[in-house]
Amino acid sequence: MVRKLLNATGLLLLPFLPLAAQSQYELNSGWQCNNIGKVTVKGETLSSPSYGLKDWLPATVPGTVLTTLLNNKLVPDPFYGMNNQRIPDIYFTGRDHYTYWFVKDFTEQQPAADGQVWLHFRGVNDGCDIYLNGHRLNPSTHFGTYLRHSYNITQWLAKDGHNRLAVVVYPPAIVGNPNGGQGGDGTIAKNVGPQYTAGWDWIQPMRDRNTGIWDKVTIEKTGAVRIKNPHIITKVPGVRLPEGQQSPATVQVSTELENATAKTIAGTIRYKLAGNTVTAKVTLAPHSTATVALPDLEVKNPELWWPSGYGEQHLYTSQLEFVNNSKTDDTEDISVGIREIQTYWNAHTRSREVAVNGQKIFIKGGNWITSDAMFRFSDERYDAEIRFHRDMNLNLIRIWGGSLTERPEFYEACDRYGLLVFQDFWMSGDCNGRWVDPMKKEDQWTRRNYPDDHNLFITSVADQVKMLRNYASLAFWCGGNEITPPADILSAIKDSILPQLDNTRFFFHYSNTDSMSYNFLGGNGDGPYNIQPMSVFWNERTFPFNSEVGSVGVGDYESLERFIPAANMKAPVNAPGGVDSVWDYHKYIPYFDHLDPYGKPENVKDFANKAQLVNYDQYRALMEGFSSHMWDWYTGVIIWKTQNPWTALRGQMYDYYLDPNACLYGLHNGSAPLHAMCNPIDGTILTVNNTFRYYTDIMLELKVYNMKGEDTLITQVFTEISPKTSQKYLSVKSALDKLGSSEGVFLSVRLRDKDRKVIDDNLYWFPDAKGNYSGLQKMKAAKVQITAQKIDDENISVKISNPANGPVAFFNRVSLVDTKTKKRILPVFYNDNYVSVLPGEEKIVTISGAAVKRNGNAEVTVYGWNVPEQTINIR
Repeated sequence: MVRKLLNATGLLLLPFLPLAAQSQYELNSGWQCNNIGKVTVKGETLSSPSYGLKDWLPATVPGTVLTTLLNNKLVPDPFYGMNNQRIPDIYFTGRDHYTYWFVKDFTEQQPAADGQVWLHFRGVNDGCDIYLNGHRLNPSTHFGTYLRHSYNITQWLAKDGHNRLAVVVYPPAIVGNPNGGQGGDGTIAKNVGPQYTAGWDWIQPMRDRNTGIWDKVTIEKTGAVRIKNPHIITKVPGVRLPEGQQSPATVQVSTELENATAKTIAGTIRYKLAGNTVTAKVTLAPHSTATVALPDLEVKNPELWWPSGYGEQHLYTSQLEFVNNSKTDDTEDISVGIREIQTYWNAHTRSREVAVNGQKIFIKGGNWITSDAMFRFSDERYDAEIRFHRDMNLNLIRIWGGSLTERPEFYEACDRYGLLVFQDFWMSGDCNGRWVDPMKKEDQWTRRNYPDDHNLFITSVADQVKMLRNYASLAFWCGGNEITPPADILSAIKDSILPQLDNTRFFFHYSNTDSMSYNFLGGNGDGPYNIQPMSVFWNERTFPFNSEVGSVGVGDYESLERFIPAANMKAPVNAPGGVDSVWDYHKYIPYFDHLDPYGKPENVKDFANKAQLVNYDQYRALMEGFSSHMWDWYTGVIIWKTQNPWTALRGQMYDYYLDPNACLYGLHNGSAPLHAMCNPIDGTILTVNNTFRYYTDIMLELKVYNMKGEDTLITQVFTEISPKTSQKYLSVKSALDKLGSSEGVFLSVRLRDKDRKVIDDNLYWFPDAKGNYSGLQKMKAAKVQITAQKIDDENISVKISNPANGPVAFFNRVSLVDTKTKKRILPVFYNDNYVSVLPGEEKIVTISGAAVKRNGNAEVTVYGWNVPEQTINIR
């Protein structure tokens, strides 16, 4: 659910009755700012439209102080090289250094009759005082990074319509010592705000701790009555399938209604959905707010919302409307995904099992920090990042507790692409006292009671639940990362807030609580986080619903060039002092000797290219290994982590600049809904079916290719594959050992349908008997033919043809680049990448996205392990 801004697109549904145009708009440009030390007048004077603003800086709102300073070229880009060390840290400068006034002039007339004008702030970090036209709006300083706040500004609007808003923003009260610990010295958690801003093992400190008006500021115009915090509940009884006739579902709608006037208001609240109109009569006392429940709506043959990979993400559009004396006072747009999420305890795995619309779902998830470490959010970036997660064949994103409750625009993208969301609240085991930690300023007993203001935390939770509860994608709430909130906060959430405000979602006390995943192994209940032998993923049983497990994630050479200076482009060496200072500063996780079987890297470009082979193998093996044991050992797994909001050298399927690396495509392959795979340790061939469909007449085809491209058929067999199952077939280990002992081999594992069409394609590369890829190191070049053709404005088809009687064209990276600069166009989306083409075959890679349309001056580049780089004109 979102309240649409009317100033831009005209995408609103037509209301039942006319509402004044431009009923809500965003104040997102024309702001100016100045440091508090340079402002000598009080807010009442500063907010007078006649007061001159000489030598003030253009300000970025929404945004942080650091964003404004960066945009004014007053600090270097903290994401590049060692620049972050050149920016003064608030712990040493004092809070006033990053305390700023923000001023915005805007035009808004006083409304007629009972009209009301409201000012909304969706997020300020951390405290603020607000003035309009010489009047202070908030009687006491507002605190709370996550707590929304609104003001009725009707009586304070200027008679001539020329208004000035002035906001002084204070940094967090406790900024924390960025001493290199997780969350620095931990005291950042004394606030109700993001903890990572003091530094973590994947990021350096944000020097202003993200102080600023970081989220949207809007003006809203209504009549006498305002609609607030609608609540949509959908109930889908029984076990459903995505296709066919559906039994009815129930939609329940309630909302808060605020009467801003001194008189009693009688009116009607109503909405339309799926051809039905639902109404309720309401009488509101003067200056009151009431919660009103509308009659339940039974939707016949509903179109259901499903997670990605299981069905469509159908969303109904509607509009909640309050009508008073034949005029519309207010409207609120509603996007409704009809679905029901259930959870059960799986006694066999001893972990939580998730179902949607009655069908159990094996969770394949990724951990998420935030879209941008400096809170530079955009609809376009959210869309790209969530689309990448859909393309990885994942079905869940967990929002880590050391960051924030994600924005409505994030959830809108998850609704579109079918990603369930596991939302943590703002705790972490590191800062909030789970472990002994010499980097922390205070002991565990003290840290266990963070934050200082429990009431603010509780109030913020209630507010954020109201903001996010209507999104179909939101599946779970969680008390925090690796630790429960303090007892009084935990009790308020689970016994009061959620039962009253959102009783349809399961609440996990913390991210690896026993109610999610029973820890019978000891330790923390999650991890590990670096390169693992394939046997670990496939054959060693870990936590039955692991909330954090991952590996490496260095990008390729072009990715590294974006933030590592040329002087520091040095391949890391597994030796003391063998990692460059910039790589170390950007949190490089060592690959150690895992690249050596491919031949010791000759330079940083060779290192980055060979790292992609490890990236691909690691994440394919991770998801295949977990999927092979689904419902037996596991009910789900969540990768730590799938994205970086900073230029870190770890845990990412795509870099900060939205350029994917081989991790994404290894995961895309290993997570395919219907998939054939090979346990690389014992050679067992399996299929996994993460759909509700029963497949018959499926051909399982196994072939081995040597380094010359000569193939040996191991077997091909017709099979049937049941829904939601993993099945074992046979072992090919003896054949692999025999055929690959001298140089290694490729193993092609495929599924074909009854028309012989390949519906799953999986190519492994195996080393020789000594564990080296000696054959790969001597492969001859594949003489591929490549063409690129524009399908439409947003899609390009790239065909790679590999002639018969030659080697496999191995591990080809396809890129869309600018014709002049030769740099990649970002973001674009590839249906597959790092692809290999067998002799006598061809593969088509589709490039898509809005950036394709925006960049008409483009061409395609392709390079592979044994394919020299080529540049192809687009026909």
